Amino acid sequence: MNKVLREEKKFLISIDEFRRTSGKLEKVMLQDPHNGTHGYIIRSLYFDTPYDTDYFEKTAGIELRRKIRLRIYDPKHDFAMLEMKQKQGTRQLKRSLKVTRADAIELTQGRYECLLRYQEPFAVEVYAFMKTRCYIPCTIVQYQRKAFIAKENKIRVTFDNRIVATESSFDIFSQHLNMNPVLDPYDVVLEIKYNGFFLNYIQSMLNCIDKSELSVSKYVLARHNAYQTHI
Repeated sequence: MNKVLREEKKFLISIDEFRRTSGKLEKVMLQDPHNGTHGYIIRSLYFDTPYDTDYFEKTAGIELRRKIRLRIYDPKHDFAMLEMKQKQGTRQLKRSLKVTRADAIELTQGRYECLLRYQEPFAVEVYAFMKTRCYIPCTIVQYQRKAFIAKENKIRVTFDNRIVATESSFDIFSQHLNMNPVLDPYDVVLEIKYNGFFLNYIQSMLNCIDKSELSVSKYVLARHNAYQTHI
C-alpha cells in the first residue's frame, strides 16, 4: 500500500498559459517518466453512495470527507490502483492499493468481496467502508496529464486537460467508451502538490499565471455535468 500526505492546490488556467508555463518548468524540474511528448492518460472510476454523499459533501465544503476511486493508466494494463483520498484540513491523505485486473473488474460491477483476499489492512478497511455505506460505481473520468517533479520536496506540478466523463458504462478497461467533455477543451486544471513547504523558485514561475483557484474536483465536474443533463 502506498500512503501520501500532502497539500494540494488547484487552479483553472488557459491552454496558452499551460504551454508557456510547462515550457519553463521542464528546464528546472524533472518530467514525469510517463510524460512522453503530450503527457499521459489517466482514467478513474469513482464510487459513491446511492444518495451521492461524497458529491454533496464536496460541493457543500464539508471539511472532513473521503473519496474512493479505481484508477488505470492504460486499458491494456493487468492491474489498477484502488485509492481512497481523505480531506484533512488543508492536507490530503491518499492511500492506494494495487489490485489485479480481474479484481478491478469485480469492483466495477459492485462486488467488493475480492478485497478480503488481500493481506493489507487497507483493503479490509475499504471493503467495510464501501459495504456499510452501500457504495456503487458512479462515473468514469478521463483526462490527459503532463506532470513535473521536484525531488527536493516531492513536489508535483500537474496540468490536466481534455477532461471527459461517462455514466453510461463502468467498464474501466474498455477501449471504446463513449465519453463527453465536462470542461472547455481550452481550459487546463493546474494542480500543485507538495509536502510541508513550496519551493520559491517553482512558485515564482507560477506567479505569472492569471489563475483563479478551483475548489471543485474532476469528479464533481463530471457529476455536475450529469445532473445538468438530467435536468
